[in-house]
Amino acid sequence: MQAASRESYRAGAERLDAYVRGAEPSAVASTADDILSVAALLRREPRLRRALSDPARAGADRAGLLGDMLGGRIGAEALDLLTSMVSGRWSVPSELLDGVERLGVEALLASADLAGDLGEVEDELFRFGQVVSGSAELSNTLSDPMAPVQRRAELAQQLLAGKAQPVTIRLVETALAGFGGRSFTGALTRLVELAADRRDRQVAYVTVAAPLTEEEERRLGVRLSQMYGREVSVKQTVDPDVLGGVRVRVGSDLYDGTVLRRLNETRNALAKR
Repeated sequence: MQAASRESYRAGAERLDAYVRGAEPSAVASTADDILSVAALLRREPRLRRALSDPARAGADRAGLLGDMLGGRIGAEALDLLTSMVSGRWSVPSELLDGVERLGVEALLASADLAGDLGEVEDELFRFGQVVSGSAELSNTLSDPMAPVQRRAELAQQLLAGKAQPVTIRLVETALAGFGGRSFTGALTRLVELAADRRDRQVAYVTVAAPLTEEEERRLGVRLSQMYGREVSVKQTVDPDVLGGVRVRVGSDLYDGTVLRRLNETRNALAKR
């Protein structure tokens, strides 16, 4: 987001944090659903996005337009949060959509946090991403932009029914809709990171040829936490093709100590002789 949009989003996020304190998880989850339903409306209606972010109109006018449209259709808390968003300045209409969608996601994560389920939601999102990436057919089906989002969401619901938290399922649906303009797998990854960030943690993606033991994973997490000065949530992927060693990605940092990397380096060195 550009500077003006970031400031407007920050105002909405601060208002959300104030609302969440002392609220019931179910009430916050309901508010999140309302906000995400408005995000879906904005995605379908570009003219509405433009009207609600038009810098030529006063913030109060834009807030009034929102209230006229949605008053009585969504909860008072959601309307209050969205009013604070549209009253601010937005650099481009698409950033208003991104901001509303992000606020809905943060409200969902806050509801899981209040219920004590946020760590589980984070893990469920990551594991579902692993399941999807492990099946080319499933990945192609869920990522197909030509297939209706509702149909893909129904498939995801069937796969996750009884196996994941309701918040996890709702977040997967948000990823299927293209959260933040990302691909499905990219959106899932971003949601995992947002869940970790809400727990004040950094995500470390670890690739190994064979699963780490609990103690090995714990020691790796402690070492990474010392390096980054923040608790680290280790997300482990098993890939026999790396042959041995460990590859770790934290943000834009990549540490590749795999046997495969060393073999490739040796092969490239020999090819240059």
